[in-house]
Amino acid sequence: MSNLVIVESPAKANTIKGYLGSGYKVIASKGHIRDLPKSSLGVDIEHGFKPHYINIRGKGDIIKELKKEAKNASKIFLATDPDREGEAISWHLASQLGIPHEKKCRVTFNEITKGAIKEAIKAPREMNEDLVNSQQARRILDRIVGYKLSPFLWKNVKSGLSAGRVQSVATRIITEREEEIRAFVPQEYWNIEATLVTSSGDVLETKFYGDKNGKIKISSEDEAKKIENAVKQGSFRVSMLKHTEKQKNPAPPFTTSTLQQEASKKLGFQSQRIMKVAQELYEGVNLGAEYGGVQGLITYMRTDSLRISTVAQEAALGLIREEYGDEFAPTSPRVYKSKANAQDAHEAIRPSDVRIHPKMIRKTLSSDQYRLYKLIWERFVASQMASAVYDTVSIVFENSGYTFRTAGYTVKFRGYTALYDDPDDNDADDEAASLSHIPSLREGEMLSAKNIEGSRHFTEPPARYNEATLIKFLEDNGIGRPSTYTPIITTIIARGYVKREGKSLVPTPLGEVTTRLMKKSFPEIVDYEFTASMENKLDSIERGETTAESVLSEFYKDFSAALDNAMNTVEKQNIEVPAEESDVICEKCGAKMVYKNGKYGRFLACPNYPECKNTKDIDKDGKVTASEEKEPEKAGFKCPQCGSDMLIRHGRYGDFYACSNYPECKYTKQKVTELDVPCPKCGAKIVARHGRGKTLFYSCERYPECDFSSWDMPLPEKCPLCGEMLYYRKSRKSVICKNKKCSYKREEEREVIE
Repeated sequence: MSNLVIVESPAKANTIKGYLGSGYKVIASKGHIRDLPKSSLGVDIEHGFKPHYINIRGKGDIIKELKKEAKNASKIFLATDPDREGEAISWHLASQLGIPHEKKCRVTFNEITKGAIKEAIKAPREMNEDLVNSQQARRILDRIVGYKLSPFLWKNVKSGLSAGRVQSVATRIITEREEEIRAFVPQEYWNIEATLVTSSGDVLETKFYGDKNGKIKISSEDEAKKIENAVKQGSFRVSMLKHTEKQKNPAPPFTTSTLQQEASKKLGFQSQRIMKVAQELYEGVNLGAEYGGVQGLITYMRTDSLRISTVAQEAALGLIREEYGDEFAPTSPRVYKSKANAQDAHEAIRPSDVRIHPKMIRKTLSSDQYRLYKLIWERFVASQMASAVYDTVSIVFENSGYTFRTAGYTVKFRGYTALYDDPDDNDADDEAASLSHIPSLREGEMLSAKNIEGSRHFTEPPARYNEATLIKFLEDNGIGRPSTYTPIITTIIARGYVKREGKSLVPTPLGEVTTRLMKKSFPEIVDYEFTASMENKLDSIERGETTAESVLSEFYKDFSAALDNAMNTVEKQNIEVPAEESDVICEKCGAKMVYKNGKYGRFLACPNYPECKNTKDIDKDGKVTASEEKEPEKAGFKCPQCGSDMLIRHGRYGDFYACSNYPECKYTKQKVTELDVPCPKCGAKIVARHGRGKTLFYSCERYPECDFSSWDMPLPEKCPLCGEMLYYRKSRKSVICKNKKCSYKREEEREVIE
């Protein structure tokens, strides 16, 4: 009997198999095997918010295989991811496989390397019930909000909407930024720049700052002209010259949030793409025999911690000394402090083995894998390097009571920037960084002005959120956790509350209307501080400081009262979702077409419906895909009701015949394909038809007068055993006999008439 190791991912299973040897069998559950039912609330609110779990549809074969393997195994190890979700998956697996939760069968590891896996297998632990309870509390909380709020939105906005707890807050964040942009009033301001020349002929640029009392903001052309005229008549004197040495420290290694922000900024990846590639790097990539086959390249990628193991730190410092020299290693190892609300369950994101340099394995990685691994590797190594050192100079010029300033620097020691440069957008010296040369000056020196010029500007509205800046806002305000950032964004886009415009996230009319309604009726649900405090309460459940039942009870008491009040006071007719206008012009009436959501997806429609019924198909980016409408083909026979030509038209369920005299004559007939097979009931021909959803079925051409029909395709041949009709079963790719008592069957693949 072998030992059984259960993980949640097939890729992870393949990597671990190579580390454990023949005495272990590694299989994947492919994620969760149980969940709350989709068709009902699945939570007994009256009895302590007890969840009712069912097996996920489609997981029956996997569960059956897991039970079979577990029965034959001498030991079972549950090795799902080392977080709340992974703990919950293991808890459900243990429940299904009959493993007592107090049994030591749970193993976790922060990186998928041979050493880490073998150490974890040596030290299994009991299931962490607090982690499971925290995950269940989040799941139940989100289910209650979604299940109870969605009908409210159906009643008051439109049917089919779904509500989400954190997703509603994210939509509010994006909507309120859009409102800020619309309400923004540009303010005029002026800059004055001077080109100065030293006595030796050297030239430098300087900018107006203010006067002896401090900074002055120039708000009009008259103010600018007054200052320009004054300084043109005066002389520039160096009133202050300051040389300093400045150190710039490296950024810490990545957390989930900072990885998504940096990969979005530097690589142009969306958050979903970032996490997909990071998952691949974590679970393992085949590097070839030279590097030991399949290797996990990075540590667990869902983390908010900046902690680094001593072993990894020492390996990085050794590499730095070898490749760059002793001076590039700091005098003492760098330690970074995580944020106060960080769970700190895992290390920061780093290479599993810093000796595996990106350039060494470039040929074995996909383009996305290489670029993301290189970013993670360089950021981690740089985080352990010495600071960069700059010689900076700040100069203040005085003229006619006004002051001008300029600054610049030279690199004294490159430090970590030799590997990874991360200019801070808020760094006060960024403006000075563009000045590569400052001429030698002394205090009291006089300079002449070659040119003095004012320029008019206007303040800019705040920028729209993109994925990176939204994730930063969520993290800074304690909304969501590392594992939830990407699902939040993908959900609000999929539900039509937010759309992408380039890299920006923009609320749709539906998102704006829903946000206004939620702020009015459920202000607590979409409140930033309340959502952050709920995350802290979930963390307290994880730490064993409180219970899931107490947190859920406290929440539900106020939520239920707010829901009852909202259902009784908000009227549907007071809420209207404005149409989202496009740039596409309706060629039939000249109106701007609007976006609509239908049963089969998004499309463009004329706003003058029903007078104008023009529509156009669009792709996922909103571009028109429908080609110009062609003249319908003649069917070759006349309408039996009015004698006009019959035409072949295309509808939702396939082609059909329609009278050319429509709408005066509304005669239609379904277009069918004849089979050279007689109907077993009346002898007429069998035809192929399309039903709802374009599902193909076969029936008598005289249907419904003759009621013969079949989902399987009738064949012209007879059964060699009993003489009954044979059918071709598409789903099984086999020929069977109509007679259920007959055992005739043969495997065969045939072309099906569509």
